[in-house]
Amino acid sequence: MNKHPIYILFLSLIALISTSFLTLANPSAKHAILLLGDSVSASYGMKQNQGWVHLLNQQLITQKSTYKITNASISGETTTGGLSRLPGILAKEKVDHLVIELGGNDGLRGYAPTKIKNNLLQMIKLAQDKKIPVTLYQIKITPNYGPRYNKMFEQVFIDVATETNSNLLPFFVEPLVTDASLMQKDGIHPSIKAQPIIAEFVAKQFQQIMEN
Repeated sequence: MNKHPIYILFLSLIALISTSFLTLANPSAKHAILLLGDSVSASYGMKQNQGWVHLLNQQLITQKSTYKITNASISGETTTGGLSRLPGILAKEKVDHLVIELGGNDGLRGYAPTKIKNNLLQMIKLAQDKKIPVTLYQIKITPNYGPRYNKMFEQVFIDVATETNSNLLPFFVEPLVTDASLMQKDGIHPSIKAQPIIAEFVAKQFQQIMEN
């Protein structure tokens, strides 16, 4: 059966909306911070408008900031996935600063630190080749694989930041893990209650980005 052109157009619009990144209309925004992250930045276990990225974007709108956050975070994302997606994002999106919050899922799966490092280096090079400054989060994971692996894992982010002259920020989840009310039952993802706290914490971290 032939479908009406209006119906086809409607389906196309739905597909476009469903694949768009979460951003808020901000008439003052002239600059975009691209956040490439995983579930802790993708509102895992809650609605998108309850997550810290949405809350921080609302704050930026209220402040009439010239910045907005383009959220390209996906639950379950790894550094390999981020590397495969980044070229397409940079080709389509206006990006003035790249923030990478990836590596947690790599660590939880026991991926080799050398592989994680190589992926991060490649992502940062893609951005820096386009004169886009980069900020990297120092990811930390649960000690499932023992102290030796954890030490090697955490060193990756320090080494990558040093080698690429990128900013290195402390992971915003770390201060929350000791308070069960701020974490979901899995002990990995921050709860809804934690989202405004993260938004305030990250706002202070991003201040240096937005002042440059």
